[in-house]
Amino acid sequence: MCGIAGWVDFQRDLTSAHATALIMTETMACRGPDDQGLWLGQHAALGNRRLAVIDVEGGHMPMTAEDAAVITYSGEVYNFRELRAELEAGGHRFRTSGDTEVVLHGYLEWGDGVAERLNGMYAFAVWDTRRQELLLVRDRLGIKPLFYYPLPDGVLFGSEPKAILANPLVEPVVDADGLREALTMASTPQRAVFKGMRELRPGHVLRVRREGLSSRRYWALEAREHTDDLDTTVRTVRDLLEDIVDRQLISDVPLCTLLSGGLDSSTITALARKRGQIRSFAVDFAGYTEQFRPDELRGDPDAPFVRELADYAGTDHIDITLGSDELADPRLRAAVVRAWDAPHFMGDMNTSLYVLFRAIREHSTVALSGESADEVFGGYRWFHDPQAVEAGTFPWLAMVMNDHGPAELLDKALVERLELPAFIADSYRTALAEVPYLPGQDGLERRMREICHLHLTRFLPMLLDRKDRMSMAVGLEVRVPFCDHRLVEYVFNTPWAMKTFDGREKSLLRAAATDLVPESILRRVKSPYPATQDAAYEQALRDQLRELVDSGNAPVLRLLDAQAVREATAATDTKTTSTKTRYGLELALDLNVWLESYGVRLEL
Repeated sequence: MCGIAGWVDFQRDLTSAHATALIMTETMACRGPDDQGLWLGQHAALGNRRLAVIDVEGGHMPMTAEDAAVITYSGEVYNFRELRAELEAGGHRFRTSGDTEVVLHGYLEWGDGVAERLNGMYAFAVWDTRRQELLLVRDRLGIKPLFYYPLPDGVLFGSEPKAILANPLVEPVVDADGLREALTMASTPQRAVFKGMRELRPGHVLRVRREGLSSRRYWALEAREHTDDLDTTVRTVRDLLEDIVDRQLISDVPLCTLLSGGLDSSTITALARKRGQIRSFAVDFAGYTEQFRPDELRGDPDAPFVRELADYAGTDHIDITLGSDELADPRLRAAVVRAWDAPHFMGDMNTSLYVLFRAIREHSTVALSGESADEVFGGYRWFHDPQAVEAGTFPWLAMVMNDHGPAELLDKALVERLELPAFIADSYRTALAEVPYLPGQDGLERRMREICHLHLTRFLPMLLDRKDRMSMAVGLEVRVPFCDHRLVEYVFNTPWAMKTFDGREKSLLRAAATDLVPESILRRVKSPYPATQDAAYEQALRDQLRELVDSGNAPVLRLLDAQAVREATAATDTKTTSTKTRYGLELALDLNVWLESYGVRLEL
């Protein structure tokens, strides 16, 4: 796992661009604390910061092959051993034992067709010294990020926007479209927050030549008739999970699992434990279990289920307990905004994840997560809420983020100019137009195919980006077994009636995991990643925003509604919290950190 950065310009001699290329690469130091490398050619500069996971001693990058190509690579390819054997049979010779060199030789053998052969999470760049062209590749689901910035005669790229912004050719400008992306959970594939910057879409390759840029989609979800019966389907899901976890346990450094006590993480942890002793980690908040109050998303606390699974499976378990003072620390907020390169209203669900990953990194370098099972198997409550399903918009917005809660403290004139409802509606129509259907499919089955596709192509990428940014900010590699494309393709095409055959959410996963986890976890209703319920946390947010207002010169103030801010910060009730109010407070504070630390110039 690494951070990559680079610069291609067909009208410049980049052999003298060492200083700039180094600065771009060093912004990725958090992603790769173990090693750094640069490669400079006449028209290309590639940089890499490495987190050593496989072939610790031999995987220095950028890596060259046969004076024909150079690669800077981020990620893990789990089938690299099979590919290596195939390439060796074809005459290729290897100097290292890791996956990076396999991908590089795969490019020499198959060109951009190497992408179709990879199983894993990856984002990489190959500079072909013979053809003088660059290839950018991103994995099928978008597990690993990759941004680029077209230039008149080339391109800048990086694992994160900060690498591109470090080049003096780019200014941190954000226009109305960029601000819309930052303020809604209706993101547009390929569009980045910063003006002129783009994100390579999952399942795509981008070729950069003198003639310009061209992209190709090498993978997308397709509609296929599902012919397996229920028993065969459950067995196939289980077999796939066994194989996936086996592959993703490969590591030359300490590995662990993330455990929430839900079905998803418990299944992954139990499968990993079958292969040998495993350490598991969970997050908790001081007093959370004892004072827990059910809300619209969470019916029970995680801790009792975490402990039950850890005891049941016999893992070496560690709880990471957080306090409100730590979560509200402005320095932590600044670190999280820096990790995101943008404001985000998920608030303490971001900061707590960052702190959790930071604590885990003291023990392990790699973690397996249950992320994405809800998108694959239909686990969220809004999958099963008729009103959300038929709302004519993204169901997560219909059920959770209605009325655009985070924007409630923004200046009303600004919100009106941004036309967020129209932006969301347009994003929804665009997303819906990409759904593949089976001939003659109609009614609930057709609609649920749409809902599943929306989650896999619009909701999941946001969560994967969150996972990646918070983990790589502290040098932790998090793997997501449920994102294996074979599993995603198979389950996507199972009928909705089969996905819910027992009248519950995630029926197929529950059936596949029956012998792996305790009955209580099999019965447990989906509970999302926890958020603190300590009212003192919200009060700390109010106090911090009030201080910004009193300062009179905070850059965010010109974006806020003065009256709404006065009302929000005047509240002093420390016994209750309001999720919607918290979203607004957290967004305002994030915006200010972002505007100030990045020197953002708004074009609205």
